[in-house]
Amino acid sequence: MRLRPYRAADEDALIALWQRTWQYAYPSIDFGERVRAWRERWRTELVPSVRITVAESEAGPIGFVTLDSSGYLDQLVVAPEVWGSGTANELVDEAKRQSSGAITLLVNADNARAIRFYERHGFRHTHDDVNPASGRAVHGMKWERPKAAR
Repeated sequence: MRLRPYRAADEDALIALWQRTWQYAYPSIDFGERVRAWRERWRTELVPSVRITVAESEAGPIGFVTLDSSGYLDQLVVAPEVWGSGTANELVDEAKRQSSGAITLLVNADNARAIRFYERHGFRHTHDDVNPASGRAVHGMKWERPKAAR
């Protein structure tokens, strides 16, 4: 596995990975109907304004992380078949390296696995909210680089 910057040619593979991963995590939701909106958001909101780091194996992309200039991590996506392989750890560590010292994110409140993952990586719960697009409860979380390391 290696990390590299996003290339425009990655779009289809990463959106398909995004859909497949969310479908795996939430099988009762039909994410197929969201792909058009995700693609539009990808092109108009994410690609122009965030740094996207891609994790890839010899077979192709297996994950990605997005981080904007304010330190907001919008997406951390890792293929379900490589969960537990260290890919997500590498992507979060890269986001930390790219950050100016703090990262914030929103995570679905019912995604205990993801919450535990972020807590293991030093994120702390900051607030509760509701995702305006999905109506789902979310937790705000934040990581800050230790002062001695800044």
